[in-house]
Amino acid sequence: MLLCRFDDNRLGVVEGDQVKDVTEALAVLPGYRYPLPVFDPLIAHLDDVMEKARQLLPSAKSVSLRSVKLLAPVASPGKIVAAPVNYLKHLIEAREDDQIHHSNRVEEIQRAGLFLKATSSLVGASEGVALKHLNRRNDHEAEVVVVIGKEGRDIPADRALDYVAGFCVGLDMTTRGPEERSFRKSIDSYTVLGPWLTTMDEGVDHTRMPFTLTVNGELRQQANTQDLVMGIPALIELASSFYTLHPGDLLFTGTPEGVGPVVPGDRIHVEVAGLGAMDVAVRAQ
Repeated sequence: MLLCRFDDNRLGVVEGDQVKDVTEALAVLPGYRYPLPVFDPLIAHLDDVMEKARQLLPSAKSVSLRSVKLLAPVASPGKIVAAPVNYLKHLIEAREDDQIHHSNRVEEIQRAGLFLKATSSLVGASEGVALKHLNRRNDHEAEVVVVIGKEGRDIPADRALDYVAGFCVGLDMTTRGPEERSFRKSIDSYTVLGPWLTTMDEGVDHTRMPFTLTVNGELRQQANTQDLVMGIPALIELASSFYTLHPGDLLFTGTPEGVGPVVPGDRIHVEVAGLGAMDVAVRAQ
């Protein structure tokens, strides 16, 4: 199922160029009182929501996909985990380009580990990227994103997919500079997630996902998840060996070579086979 969040926090099922409005399916979610949970309620109860959505689909109102504002399909992730330099050619370019490394030592992912991005940086495709610090280089990074489906700690790689709710297209924006990654990548709107959540029942092969990124029609990045240094199961194993993963947590799996700057007025197009495509407008903050 392709689940999107659109307009004023409505829930939709994407079918071709149409969105079926199944917002009533959210009624199956339990109510929470303070203190609120550290997980995303929809993802935590995804099976129940999907079952109700299937019941609603035959009579659901259809709207054109082009006419809706696409929000981040996961509204309330407890954390956003990201994998640095997880494609070998990107590691090489990061080490060779001083505009990328800024005299920081760029370690292999096995030594660097993972990092966290602020959840306040999360937006949907239609919300766009608002660039900050325009006196610096601001780069695009296309990524495949894993959405964690259930709580887990110390998850072995051979069971990792049991903990996955689905996949999304991701755009990890970064301001170049000497500071730590998580600081430069946590600016408001610098984590774009979309266009919808492709759930596991769609049968997408996570080991072979070709994807591309263009800026104003110019091809900048092209890769395949088969080239990941650490594959998705290994990333989940690593992440869960340091902290508990919760439903709705996002795992950005890394970007390939070809990262480059964007400026206000640019339009970024990211497409992942089997997951869809999103167009993201760039503006000044």
